[in-house]
Amino acid sequence: MESKTFSIPNISCDHCVMSIKKELSEIEGVSSIEGDPNSKEVTVEYDAPATLEKLKSTLKDINYPAE
Repeated sequence: MESKTFSIPNISCDHCVMSIKKELSEIEGVSSIEGDPNSKEVTVEYDAPATLEKLKSTLKDINYPAE
């Protein structure tokens, strides 16, 4: 299992975190998503077939690009 913490500057509230959780949870292989609007970070735990590239691409597609 891999874990990655993304810095996402345009997270402003819990609703943003919920939107990100909803979208990322649809990716096969994602097992855990934790987000904090105060730190503007989201931590994702995942296994194959999910990839770092797929996670970053999905975040960009939903207008929460990771830095």
